[in-house]
Amino acid sequence: MTDSDIEMVVAIVRPDKLSDVKQGLAEVGAPSLTVTDVSGRGSQPSKKGQWRGEEYVVDLHQKVKVECVVADIPAEDVAEAIADAAHTGEPGDGKVFILPVSKAYQVRTGKTGVDAV
Repeated sequence: MTDSDIEMVVAIVRPDKLSDVKQGLAEVGAPSLTVTDVSGRGSQPSKKGQWRGEEYVVDLHQKVKVECVVADIPAEDVAEAIADAAHTGEPGDGKVFILPVSKAYQVRTGKTGVDAV
């Protein structure tokens, strides 16, 4: 294997689906992940609200970003596991991306490439 065999799967999903996504990743053998709270917008419609008599628009929705770097598991399997676990059928379910990783370094051991993953 070479460094080009390393891929990162990045998903933006609903926060309430995170537990299902973690379970789906464990089932395909990809338990390592990084999770970040994010906000953004896509096809999910904005919501209007009122506070102290003033109307406001919420067009950035709370999501979680899940990142998973893989070398020995097909990234497509990881992406499919995330998509299946995050699916509700409603707008705002999220997106999944697969990106190439050009280099990887493990800080503690100094390993590089696939060995660092």
